[in-house]
Amino acid sequence: MLGKRPPNVVFILTDDQRWDCLGVAGHPFLKTPNLDRLANEGARFANAFVTTSICSPSRASFLSGLYAHQHGVQNNFTDFPSGLPSWPVHLKRAGYDTAYIGKWHMGELDDSVRPGFDHWISHRGQGQYWDTEFNINGNRQTVKGYYTHTVTNMALDWLKNRGSKPFALCLGHKAPHGKWIPEPKYEHAFDNVEIKRPPTAGLTGPDMPSFVNERINTWHGINGNLYGHKNFEEFVRNYHATILSVDDSVGAIYNALQQSGELDNTLIVFAGDNGFLLGEHASIDKRTMWEESIRIPLIMRHPRFIPKPIVLNELVLNQDVAPTILDLCDAEPIPTAPSASCRRLLAGEVDPGWRKSFYYSYNYESEFPYTPNVRGIRTEQWKYIHYPNGDESPDRYLAELYDLRNDPLEQKNLINEPGASEKATELKYDLRNLQEKLGTWPDTMPLNPQLKMELPEESIR
Repeated sequence: MLGKRPPNVVFILTDDQRWDCLGVAGHPFLKTPNLDRLANEGARFANAFVTTSICSPSRASFLSGLYAHQHGVQNNFTDFPSGLPSWPVHLKRAGYDTAYIGKWHMGELDDSVRPGFDHWISHRGQGQYWDTEFNINGNRQTVKGYYTHTVTNMALDWLKNRGSKPFALCLGHKAPHGKWIPEPKYEHAFDNVEIKRPPTAGLTGPDMPSFVNERINTWHGINGNLYGHKNFEEFVRNYHATILSVDDSVGAIYNALQQSGELDNTLIVFAGDNGFLLGEHASIDKRTMWEESIRIPLIMRHPRFIPKPIVLNELVLNQDVAPTILDLCDAEPIPTAPSASCRRLLAGEVDPGWRKSFYYSYNYESEFPYTPNVRGIRTEQWKYIHYPNGDESPDRYLAELYDLRNDPLEQKNLINEPGASEKATELKYDLRNLQEKLGTWPDTMPLNPQLKMELPEESIR
């Protein structure tokens, strides 16, 4: 019977896609009919977050179920440790055919075949929107064409020619990572859309940490290079236009599964590896703990485990994906993972033990010297952020406290408000307790030097 077969897995990961860049999430001009179909036939997580908002640490957390300080990938230049448990490794041991196709980006210069995958197609670093050189099962070759379509076609070929075993496919997109180059049919898709700067674009005053203003003209500031685009409007339009091709890709994968008869026995997981600030808080980047940086799209579809469409509001993390996949596939769990399976949530059940808060961390990177160390805690209503120097001296930058229920755009920093001091003290205490529970106290991090102005190297942008 179909219901007793092990479920297949298709995990689709985009790069730098914000939580609100979905039609179904109410975006004012971006239409994503194929992603909306997934959400309307499955579960959409309205409060999904990453715990370190940069590509490589987040990707390692998706695979391993671990925080960055646990898996060790704390920047974009560290390889995924070869002996680290991951859900693809566990599914391969359970008899699955496994494939990774597309952007890997853990280890900037290393595109070698990784453990856990029978079929491997990836590349060094960021890849290119056009004509990327891929490592195809150990053989490098440049494949002509637009990246999103290239990796989609590779995935479709693999699905068509796979064997009879259950399968797990990871499909990694470059989009919507900068520098944004839409495919020709979409390059003018939003020319007639009025682009406005967000309400927090000008928040650089004394109630905000001073690094926001210090970096405003840098690679990560709203008045900076804008990834080489001629103006803010073009930059925002092109970012969104690349997502249209991703939506087409999702539709092609969905249709292929449907035509093969595997759609309703395949767990489809769609996620972004982190969010992205499109001018909010005068910033063009991720890394920080503001909502646009840490909040991601996350959708799952499988009619056996998700009997009716549902929107979930619980605090769900990127590292929850690994235990969820292994649980639904009845595979061996990763014993060291502090994350949780979403199985009960997907079934529409109340999980009284589900988390009410989570820990966030980011370590200063000398290659991108525009964001200090970040530590913080987010609850269902509140967020506390601080910027430790790394040497136990008093923080150089002002901390932040937000009441997200009444201030979802984080426009009013309450940290110096007398009426909020008790809440700030409570959250500092809770943050310390979370760090102790997760084994990251005493905390270690790089020293925060003064932020710099120069552009990063071309090869790592």
